[in-house]
Amino acid sequence: MSEQAQATPFDGRAFAAALPLAPGVYRMFDDAGGVLYVGKARALRNRVGSYFNATPKPARIMRMLAQVARMETTVTRSEADALLLENQLIKSLKPRYNVLLRDDKSYPCIVLTKEAWPRLAYHRGPRSLPGRYFGPYPSAGAVRETLNLMHKLFRLRSCEDSVFHNRSRPCLQYQIGRCSAPCVGLVDAATYADAVRRATLFLEGRSKELTDELTAAMQAASDALDFEEAARLRDLIAGIRKTQARQTMDGRSADLDVLAVAMQGTAACVMLLAFRDGRNLGTRAFFPKTNGADSGEDVLAAFVSQYYAEQPPPAEIVLEHDIPDRELVECALSEHAHRKVALRVNVRGERASHLQLVQRNAQLTLANELSSSSAQRARAEALRDLLGLAEVPARIECFDISHTLGEATVASCVVFDAQGPVRPQYRRYNIAGIVPGDDYAAMHQALQRRFRPTLEGEPDAVLPEVLLIDGGAGQVAQAREVLADAGIGGIALVGVAKGPERRPGAETLLLPDGREVRPGAASPALQLVQQVRDEAHRFAITGHRGKRQKARASSRLEDIAGIGPRRRAALLKHFGGLQGLKAAAVDEIARVDGVNLALAQRLWDNLHGLAAGQDGNEGGGGR
Repeated sequence: MSEQAQATPFDGRAFAAALPLAPGVYRMFDDAGGVLYVGKARALRNRVGSYFNATPKPARIMRMLAQVARMETTVTRSEADALLLENQLIKSLKPRYNVLLRDDKSYPCIVLTKEAWPRLAYHRGPRSLPGRYFGPYPSAGAVRETLNLMHKLFRLRSCEDSVFHNRSRPCLQYQIGRCSAPCVGLVDAATYADAVRRATLFLEGRSKELTDELTAAMQAASDALDFEEAARLRDLIAGIRKTQARQTMDGRSADLDVLAVAMQGTAACVMLLAFRDGRNLGTRAFFPKTNGADSGEDVLAAFVSQYYAEQPPPAEIVLEHDIPDRELVECALSEHAHRKVALRVNVRGERASHLQLVQRNAQLTLANELSSSSAQRARAEALRDLLGLAEVPARIECFDISHTLGEATVASCVVFDAQGPVRPQYRRYNIAGIVPGDDYAAMHQALQRRFRPTLEGEPDAVLPEVLLIDGGAGQVAQAREVLADAGIGGIALVGVAKGPERRPGAETLLLPDGREVRPGAASPALQLVQQVRDEAHRFAITGHRGKRQKARASSRLEDIAGIGPRRRAALLKHFGGLQGLKAAAVDEIARVDGVNLALAQRLWDNLHGLAAGQDGNEGGGGR
C-alpha cells in the first residue's frame, strides 16, 4: 500500500514514478477524503502515470484530476486479483467518477444442492445454500425452460427437503416421468449419483462428452442383453441431440455472451444476449449509473469488469466497442475462470447478426426507460409542489404493517429515489412485544427501530425528505412522536388513508401542515404516492406470509396437547406433510399408530380452526 497526503498540490508524476511495474488497484481521493475513482492496472506505474502526462484527456477526466488530493495503491498478486479487488472497492466505496453497475442480487440461476440426494432447482438471491450454481441466466423463463428439459432427461428431484423427508409414496413428478422418486427408495444411490454427474456435464456445456459416454453405455447394455436400459439410454441421447439440433449456432455448440450499449447523454443501457451450449437464453438489460461518463466504451469496460468479476464468464464475449485495457481484462477473466476467455470485437457472420439485434434492443430499451424516467420525474415534481418542498425529494420512504388477525406482524420500509425503487435498501421489521392487532404500537416500534441510528447519534444515518405512512391520523401521530423523540426535523410526514370502499384514486393525504387533501386519480403526485405505498404493501404482505407460513408449519402440531415429536413424525410421514394431514378425515388420522379417536378429533379441530383464521384480512396500517 502506498499513500500520499499533503497540504500542497498533489504531484501525480512524482507519485507514479515511485510505483512498481506490478498489477494492482489505485484509488484517487479529494481533499475531504472522499473517493473519486477506483481503477485497476496491469502495471501501476504506467497506468497511474498516464493520467498525469501531456496527452489531452476528456473534460470529465480533467475535472476529476483537478480534485485529486492524494492517491493510494494496492499491489495484487495477479491481474485477476486486481479485477476482483477493483470490483469489491467500487461496490463498497461507490466512487464519484466510476461507472457503477447497480447492485442486483436477483440474477436467476440453477442450483444443484450438495447432499445425499441432490436437488436440482431454480434459485434467485444470495448463494448461501451448499451446492453448485449454474448461471446466471438472463431471465427466469430461461431457467425454467432449462429445468424443464433437465428434469425430463435426468429425472432429478426438485422438491424441498421438508417434502422429500416426509413422503410415503411417489408424487406426481414421478408419475409423469420427471423424477426417479428417491424419496421412497425407487432408485438406488449409485444410479441417482450417476444421473447427477451426467446432469452436471450437461449444465457445464460438455454435451459431446456426455453423448459419447451415453452411447458407449447404451452399447454395453445392448451387448449384455439389457435392452430396457439400452432403450432408456437411447431416448436420453435422442433428447440431448434434439436440443442441440434445435438450438445450435454456426453449426456447432457455442458458449458466448453478446454485449452492446446504447447512450443518450449520460444515460446508458447495456444489453446482454447469452448463449450456453448453443442454447439461446435470451436478453437482459442493465442500467448502470454512469456518474457523468458519456462514452460507450467506458461504460462497456466498466460493465465487463464488474459483471464478470462476480458471474462466471463464458468462453467468448462479443463486444460492440473495443474497450480500454481489453487485453488486461481478457487475461484477468481467463485467470479468474481457469480457462481461456476471449473478448472479441469487429465480428462477422452470425455473430454480427446477433450483435445488430442486441444493439437494436439496447436502443429501444433505453428509449422506453427514459420515457418512463421522464414520467417518474414529472410525478416527483408534482409531489414537490403538493407538499410545498423547495426541491424534488431525493429519497422517499414508506412504512406499512401487515398481519392476519394480529398473527405474524411484519412492518415494511421501502425506499424510492429519483429513478424509482431502491430495493437493496428495503427493510422488514418483525414486530414483537405488542398486543396482537395493535397497528399503532406496531407502527411505533417499526419507526423507532428505523430511526434509532439517528437517535444514537450515528453521523452517517440517512434520512428521507418525505416519509409516507400507510394509515390515518393514528398512525401519523405515532410517526410524529417517534420523530420528535429522536429530535428529527425537516422531514415531510404524509399519511395515506384509504378512500371509500378502498377505491384507488380516492385516497386522502394527511399533509405536514395538517391539511387533508384528495388529489384525485389523475394527480401525478398521488400516482407517485400510490406507487410507493403499493410497493410497501406488497413488501409487507410478502414478509408476513412467509413468517406466518414458517411459524405455522413448525409449530402447529407442537402446540396441540398430546402431540410429541414421535407422533408428529409419524403423522407427517403417514400423510406426506402438513397439507396431507390437513386434508385427512378424523377416522383416517385415528389410523396412525399412537393416535386415538379423541386425539384425532382434537388435532382435526385445531388444524381447521387455524385454517379458518387464514381467511381474515391481511393488513394493518389503517385497514
